[in-house]
Amino acid sequence: MTAAPTPPERLRVAVAAPLSEENRARIQELEPRVDLVVDPSLLPPMRWPADFAGDPDWHRTPEQQCAYEAAIDSADALYGIPDVDPAALARAVRANPRLRWVHTMAAGGGGQVKAAGLDAGELDRVAFTTSAGVHGRPLAEFAVFGVLAGAKHLPRLQRQQRAREWSGRWTMGQVHRQTVLVLGLGGIGRRVAASLDALGATVVGTSRRDVTVPGVSRVVHPDRITGLAPDVHAVVNTLPGTDATHHLLGVRFFDALKPGATVVNVGRGTVVDEAALVAALGSGRVGFAALDVFETEPLPAHSPLWDDGRVLVSPHTAALDAAEDRLIAELFAANATRLLDGQSLLNRVNTVEFY
Repeated sequence: MTAAPTPPERLRVAVAAPLSEENRARIQELEPRVDLVVDPSLLPPMRWPADFAGDPDWHRTPEQQCAYEAAIDSADALYGIPDVDPAALARAVRANPRLRWVHTMAAGGGGQVKAAGLDAGELDRVAFTTSAGVHGRPLAEFAVFGVLAGAKHLPRLQRQQRAREWSGRWTMGQVHRQTVLVLGLGGIGRRVAASLDALGATVVGTSRRDVTVPGVSRVVHPDRITGLAPDVHAVVNTLPGTDATHHLLGVRFFDALKPGATVVNVGRGTVVDEAALVAALGSGRVGFAALDVFETEPLPAHSPLWDDGRVLVSPHTAALDAAEDRLIAELFAANATRLLDGQSLLNRVNTVEFY
């Protein structure tokens, strides 16, 4: 058995993604043993909070690129995947044998690690962590918004308002009488479940493990969701995009779904088979869909989802929060402390299934 490496006394961190002066100070206040290597002139300007890829019209000169890579190659850890580019991540891991930790900015950063194509030795040498949990509250609010919009017939209300139609009254759905299936009970899923439980919904969750989660009345294996579909009024996906979750919500699930059900996706777009979703909207199995993520992003102009009045298209913005950059910096500082103290890291990427 290989002995665990001795924790370093200090941690040299190359800032590979935009990080404000305020948040740099916050990291060093929380963990003074971190030495940040940062040159703001080598990082793209952010257009909005958590815009770690930065302005696409900004480019480094060849000299700046050399300086950027030299900083990355001198570090024990990286704050961010360089340029949010899997190829640049692979270059950094292979060029720097001292690198031992990379913090990805996304909650679903495992997909970027997988795309880097690292070998088993490289994946064993470098720990990868994500920002999972930082986005829980904003995404839970969007999920609740989607479930409520479906229950209260938002598309019909909007259609009648545009037509200036004062119809007869009708009975709206009551969330406190509904059963909502929450796919995934990680940090985001637990927030969603707690919020829906507070509204009185009956929440059924999915997990591959035997877990007990507050606010969740029942936990089932993901393979069993089709059997639950006839009793479900709404389904909220919070799962990451992996081989195991690809098109989990597909033809079989939608064909079994209670007619008029609501679908909300705040996880990854690949979990939903969009062709099957379009068909389910056409058949009435799905009455409303609130989608923040898609199989292809940006959503192609030819997608029928754009023109369907029963679909709310959100451009992957539901997680964005003015506090996000600070929360990620604080999470990074907490993990830096754990690394320096020889403890296990929070949100470590599973490098088998990459979530």
